[in-house]
Amino acid sequence: MDEPVAHVHGRPGQRDLTTGPIGSALLMFALPTLASNVLQSLNGSINAIWVGRFLGEGALAATSNANIIMFLMFGAVFGFGMAATIIVGQSWGRRDVDAARRAFGSAIGLVLLGSITVGALGWVYAPQILMALATPTDAFEPALDYLRVIFLALPPSMLLVLMFMGLRGTGDSVTPLWFMGLAVLIDAAMNPLLIAGMGPFPRMGIAGSATATLIANIVALGALVAWIAWRDLPLRLKGAEIRYILPEPTLVRTIVGKGVPIGAQMLVLSVSALAMVGLVNRNGIDTVAAYGIVQQLWGYVQMPAMAIGAAVSAMAAQNIGAGRWDRVARITRAGIIYNVAITGITVALVLSLDTVIIGLFIPGASAVLPIAQHINLLATWGFIMFGGTMVLFGVIRANGAVWGPLAIMTIAMFPVRLGVAFALLPIIGSDALWWSFPVGSGANLILAALYYRFGRWREGGLLVPESHSDERSHADIEPAGSLKPVP
Repeated sequence: MDEPVAHVHGRPGQRDLTTGPIGSALLMFALPTLASNVLQSLNGSINAIWVGRFLGEGALAATSNANIIMFLMFGAVFGFGMAATIIVGQSWGRRDVDAARRAFGSAIGLVLLGSITVGALGWVYAPQILMALATPTDAFEPALDYLRVIFLALPPSMLLVLMFMGLRGTGDSVTPLWFMGLAVLIDAAMNPLLIAGMGPFPRMGIAGSATATLIANIVALGALVAWIAWRDLPLRLKGAEIRYILPEPTLVRTIVGKGVPIGAQMLVLSVSALAMVGLVNRNGIDTVAAYGIVQQLWGYVQMPAMAIGAAVSAMAAQNIGAGRWDRVARITRAGIIYNVAITGITVALVLSLDTVIIGLFIPGASAVLPIAQHINLLATWGFIMFGGTMVLFGVIRANGAVWGPLAIMTIAMFPVRLGVAFALLPIIGSDALWWSFPVGSGANLILAALYYRFGRWREGGLLVPESHSDERSHADIEPAGSLKPVP
């Protein structure tokens, strides 16, 4: 017999994920997250189309190099947000609203400081970074112009993502969707205006694309902060709670202790991606542009896996916080099944419609088209395995186990993926680069499954015990804190 349907905490989109049927709850939570991720990828694709159409293949190659660098910078501060989200999810699962707010406030302070620091360093050292990547000469100057403006956008974009993550930790995947939509709408609309200098706007070229992103993130962040305060959402900070932004030492130790390994996983992915870009760049600008286009396609292919992984992690964290371990294995199983189905369908669509999709980025007669199709055929199917890994890692990290996934990711990316690429390069040429992706994903999945089955990740305690503070607020002892039902 099914359990009672999961009830909603006070506001639309906020779900108690510790009760009710698991499959339907996971799907209903994951779908808005998937829509948010699709919007984000669509935004990147639209921007790439504008850049490719207005400025040509050299500018498209420049954005490809710059975007991978931004993923590296993002990873430097992303782990803090993920660690805070785990605490938020566990706290929300046991109805400890004040603990969730404290973790969220500390994460804001840490991420703000970290993103400003990384953004400033990135601005200064952008030329050296591009030189280290062997960025093609034709793409160097536009990549530099684009990258420096993107570094300015790092703090608002990181805070926006952090707030999305925190809201999902409370079971709210709907609010992030609306504000991601706002950011995408502004970014996509302003790209052609600032690139080409339409109407009253200056002609900024490739820097205009980055400036559109900067403006969109600032506006969406401000609107989201105002919305959270106006709707009195669970993670709102007001009055004396504003001091939570000054991180508490205990929370800092927890967030940093868990966040550094999580961030290191992002860095491992980024460094391996940068190493791959260095290899791709040695094959000429057509291959670089083709690889950049296929990365846009991969953004869509991996979105279902990322959404399901995020939903599984939030759901598992709430259930672990509530002591509902009986539901965790069922959550994992449902996540694996959904990933195979949804990611499998996405892969099939991208492979069958590749000519049409790739043709959006470049003219049909371009030499880039067949290269991009070939890369897509050899590598894209591996994202089905990637999705399985994301589900397993999501559950494991929900209990604060972060070192195992880091070790697994490091092995899969370096000895396996890059090892295969370097070993096969003299034998099969550039195909070695594309085959290394599914081989690395397969190794990742096998190791993750072994760790999930036999590892000691279940033995960890809650990241913040119930006695987290002597100053327990009224919100800590009511099931939904200060939230009031909505008619």
